[in-house]
Amino acid sequence: MARKKKSWKELPPAARIGTIVIGAAQLAFLAAAQRDLSRRPAEQIRGSKMFWRLATLVNFIGPGCYFAFGRKRLPAVTRK
Repeated sequence: MARKKKSWKELPPAARIGTIVIGAAQLAFLAAAQRDLSRRPAEQIRGSKMFWRLATLVNFIGPGCYFAFGRKRLPAVTRK
């Protein structure tokens, strides 16, 4: 027995707010990854920029993978 999908108007207010919050977080994460890609030199990125630009379009997984695996770690700056 298939369930009928609920329309936006049929969702409870908490579900609507949750959907909006998760959507906004997704867009912010995507924007942060794209901005970092734009500002970071290609030498500091593992793989091509075009690959990572496309990969970041995959919901939370793409930007998360970029931040975890796509950026090269810079040596720590030591202050004396």
